[in-house]
Amino acid sequence: MEYADRHVWPQSPIPADSGDPKAEGFLSVKDSRTGAKYTVPIYQNAVHALTLRQITSDHPQNASHHSKEGLRVFDPGFRNTAVKESNITYINGKKGLLCYRGHMINALEGKTFEEIIYLLVWGTLPSQEQLRHLQRRIAEESFVPQVVENVVTSFPRESPSVVMFTAALSAFMADRPDLLPSYVGRNLYGNDMNLVDEQIGRILAVVAVTVSLIVCHKTGRPLKPADPNASMIENIVHMGGLAENSRVPAATIVATLQRLWVLYADHEMTCSTAAFLHVASTQADPISSLIAAVVAGYGPLHGGAIETAYSVIREVGTADRVPHLIAKVKRKECRLFGYGHRIYKGTDPRAKAIKEMLHDLTREIPVNELDPLLKVAFEIDRIASSDDYFTSRKIFANADLYGSFVYTALGIPMELITPLVIVSRSPGFLAQWRESVGKFTSHTLYICCRRESADFNPDRPPEIWRPQQIYTGSGICGTSENDHYLETKTPRSPDSKEKSPRPKL
Repeated sequence: MEYADRHVWPQSPIPADSGDPKAEGFLSVKDSRTGAKYTVPIYQNAVHALTLRQITSDHPQNASHHSKEGLRVFDPGFRNTAVKESNITYINGKKGLLCYRGHMINALEGKTFEEIIYLLVWGTLPSQEQLRHLQRRIAEESFVPQVVENVVTSFPRESPSVVMFTAALSAFMADRPDLLPSYVGRNLYGNDMNLVDEQIGRILAVVAVTVSLIVCHKTGRPLKPADPNASMIENIVHMGGLAENSRVPAATIVATLQRLWVLYADHEMTCSTAAFLHVASTQADPISSLIAAVVAGYGPLHGGAIETAYSVIREVGTADRVPHLIAKVKRKECRLFGYGHRIYKGTDPRAKAIKEMLHDLTREIPVNELDPLLKVAFEIDRIASSDDYFTSRKIFANADLYGSFVYTALGIPMELITPLVIVSRSPGFLAQWRESVGKFTSHTLYICCRRESADFNPDRPPEIWRPQQIYTGSGICGTSENDHYLETKTPRSPDSKEKSPRPKL
């Protein structure tokens, strides 16, 4: 598996006030505070944030204590901030487009999950030999060390599945401390793509066997060994016994999860993906980074929205109560989880495919036998999709609303949905991590616009992600040479032996 060549940004520092033939255009800026003018180059419809640092103001009438430090970009929630370049996933929220490595998502229908993994991680669809190698590697690594089994089985069976999942990941780290950079005292992954590729295969197996172990612990069944000739999803269904209490045949469960997980495999720079890469920027191991992604993804505004959407619909109970829910949403008394998306301003391209999966399932088995709440979800979609309140605001059903019902229609308990979603998203996490490892990494954007002439090095390793803040408090220290600390003195008589308090830092 070769380390694919990647496009990188210009590697030399670009003064913001000079021309650059590689720039697609220039941004002309005039600072009204000083009257100074600047020309900032534009690359791929973006400007380097550090080029704005040259815009300073030391005018005595300028009240901002940040003005001498250079202009910064204030972007709470990173609504318009790019933190890395990527060749992996493209999303156009206005047009409702989702592409993996240049392939439209609907063009990938019928591909296996392993094919999508290979495409995301290594950049091309695999040959049959490459596909068999990856599939067997995951199966061979799908075993549970004793320490992991001890940790998972120590939890009460009613404990949240995600809590068990993160604990199990920590136990996998304990089982292989030789893969922890800080423990061995060196950066293991920065310049060793072979080790990175080995860990990608191992971690895919880790998440697969972990979710299976959790299913078995909750249901009181023994974990079955992985079949070396089975696919990743086949082994999850087999090891965890997901089909044993379901009205849906195992083959249908596998086929449906194949289709569903293609849609969930990656979604560009999500909150959980950013959490993964944020931790990875410290040169931490990938499982530590994955734990950060898991806990970020469990929030109700992210991956946890699947459970939350289902819980809200369960509270509604019956289809005739849906108008009451819609009325409450319009009065802003509650939120309609599963509707609207931060990126998509039109139809979520995944939602249509997921609805088709549900219709396929309901053709074989009546809705009430699969999940009675499906009727409620369909009624919500019917009303909201024709209501001007939602359509005028471009609020449409996203993948979370129907994704939860695909799982429950397959007979999978609600508490197991989020761990399974984590498994389905792991290829995207790992692909983004692999792309960010090495010298052509997520920080080429940062490196190429460094202005330090003395220590600038275009081959410098990536630096830790460290956002800034805008201080708005009072009592700015360091504004004069005498106020670098606050000193408190207690008056005392000349013959007093009591010591004065030390200065407070």
